[in-house]
Amino acid sequence: MPSGDGPIRVVIADDERVVRDGLRAILETQEDIIVAGTAVDGHDALRLCAPPRPDVLLLDVRMPGLDGLQVLAALAGSGAVGPDGIGVVMLTTFDMDDYIQEALTRGAGGFLLKTSSYEELLIAVRAAAAGEAALSPSVARRVIGGYVDHHRALRAASAEPAAGARPADPALARLHDLTPREHDVLGLLAEGLSNQDIATRLRVSKHTVKSHVSRILTKLGLRSRGQAAALARRHHP
Repeated sequence: MPSGDGPIRVVIADDERVVRDGLRAILETQEDIIVAGTAVDGHDALRLCAPPRPDVLLLDVRMPGLDGLQVLAALAGSGAVGPDGIGVVMLTTFDMDDYIQEALTRGAGGFLLKTSSYEELLIAVRAAAAGEAALSPSVARRVIGGYVDHHRALRAASAEPAAGARPADPALARLHDLTPREHDVLGLLAEGLSNQDIATRLRVSKHTVKSHVSRILTKLGLRSRGQAAALARRHHP
C-alpha cells in the first residue's frame, strides 16, 4: 500500500517488450501512479520487489525462468504479499480456470486479461494498492460460475459429513472463529464490495473495515481478500 499521500509505485513484469511499454505508457498518464521498474523475467521481478517494495506488481503468468505463479509463491512465502504488502495483479492472455484458482490461492489480489480495457487496468492497479480485489469481467464470471457450481454440488450432497471426515478447505473449519460482524464483512467481500462500499453498507469507518478484513485473513489463515472472497462464495451462508 502507498504510504501517506504518495503516488502508487508499480512494477511491471512481462517478457514481451510491447506489453511492458504499453502498460507503462498507460500508467504514466496518471498523476497518482509511477512506474518504479520493469522486469523481463521472474528473477528480475523478485529483484525489483525487494525492499523498498512497490505497492503493486503487474505480473505476467507466463515468463522465462521463474513464471508468474512461482514468483507469486516466492513473494507470498516471504510475507511480501497481503493487505499491507504488495498488491499482485496477474496478467495473462488466457482466462483458464486453473490459472485463476492457483493465482488467487497463492495470494493474488487481482487477475486481468491482457485484452482488458484501459479503465479496467487503472481500476485494478488502484484496487490492488488499496488492498482490494480486482478481476476482469470474464474472470469474475468464471469465479462466480465456479461458486454456483460448487454451491449446487454442496446442496446435492449430504448435509452431514461422513464420520471422521475433514473439510477439504482448512479455512472452512475456522469460519466459526469469526465474530458476527466479521461474518457480515466476509459476506460483503463475497459480493465484490470495496472497503469503502462495505463501510457505507455497515455504517462504519473505512479504517474499521480494513481492521475487520485483516482479522478475518489472520483467523482463516489466508493471504488476501481475494482468497477470503473466494472462500465466502464457496461456503459462506
